Amino acid sequence: MDIQSAKQRFGIIGNNEQLNRAIDTAIRVAPTALSVLITGESGVGKENIPQIIHAFGQNKHNNYVAVNCGAIPEGTIDSELFGHVKGSFTGAHAERKGYFEEADGGTIFLDEIGELPKATQAKLLRILESGEFIKVGSSKVLKTNVRIVAATNVNIEEAIKKGRFREDLYYRLNTVPITMPPLRDRGPDIQLLFRKFSTDFAEKYRMPVVRLDENAQQILTKYYWPGNVRQLKNITEQISILEQNRNVDSETLLRYLPNYSENHLPVLFNQEEHDSLPNREVLVKALFDMRAEVEMLKSTVKSMVQGNGVPNLESNADNFENGSQELAIAPNTYPTAQVQYQGYQSSQSSQIQAHVEVEEESLSLEEKEKELIKKALEKHRGKRKYAAQDLGISERTLYRKIKEYDLS
Repeated sequence: MDIQSAKQRFGIIGNNEQLNRAIDTAIRVAPTALSVLITGESGVGKENIPQIIHAFGQNKHNNYVAVNCGAIPEGTIDSELFGHVKGSFTGAHAERKGYFEEADGGTIFLDEIGELPKATQAKLLRILESGEFIKVGSSKVLKTNVRIVAATNVNIEEAIKKGRFREDLYYRLNTVPITMPPLRDRGPDIQLLFRKFSTDFAEKYRMPVVRLDENAQQILTKYYWPGNVRQLKNITEQISILEQNRNVDSETLLRYLPNYSENHLPVLFNQEEHDSLPNREVLVKALFDMRAEVEMLKSTVKSMVQGNGVPNLESNADNFENGSQELAIAPNTYPTAQVQYQGYQSSQSSQIQAHVEVEEESLSLEEKEKELIKKALEKHRGKRKYAAQDLGISERTLYRKIKEYDLS
């Protein structure tokens, strides 16, 4: 079975190299019994990979069970995964099979594996090593022969450092790693996916297909897509239902793209020329370039007002390019850095000097995460369910983060 056949069978759209590599790896590993760990951001389509592995594997005629570990409360997750016996806890009125028992001989897909409690991680490790497990409230050891495929959108190695995930379990799951690329890195695939979704929704709602003009297509491709394919599908559905004009322009599209301007700062300088500079220096350089151009414009207008005629702008531009330019950030100036820039020099050898204080923005990922959680909770007036959906995480993860950052 080749990559193209797998795409057609599971409705996967796109020709991105990373995507093709992930599908090819899944096809190659399918006939084996190796465990697989799929990584990638939320909404990139990780659920397609275990389906490919099961469909092309030796156990394809047996059960395929998909479990979202992040959606199961911590108090009941052992019962859900391994089952329980009658009377093992309040409400256990009858014996129940767990997912591992149901999937015996087949494949089990554990999504959001990073959300598993540490105690449950130890039991999962035992299944990986010996195929053994014990139901909640029982002392009888049971056996299962199941293919385990796991997925996560969190940095497991970082979770290991913080003591949230077992290192031995990580290496057992990560026998074959597969990484799914984010939508923003898939370029032309974005247009293909939009056309596919718009066609599907046109058939579903019995209305004409929506189309984007050239500017709207460029915006669609440049957008950051924090929610990846899932977000693109939702936005396409919204446009298909709400817009009467089936030819969508850039202004209309922007109404459906949250925080577009925040993700796309204007290009004020030649990016290739300054790729080697640190980000802060590049921004400061851009600010001073703008100031120098403003000063040159002021000089031009002043000359015109004084009746000296229109000066030679090309000559002034050359003076600016050839002038003494120096960009330096004073060392050891945290949290602020004083910057001096000498730029455009006029024919009278005048010198423009400016001093700017640049606040050092916090680069702490935890602070950023804490800030985003606060904003989401404020936006939804403390309703954690909707805040979690907005953040693209499970409610259980949000509860844990609120407790961790003391945001109650």
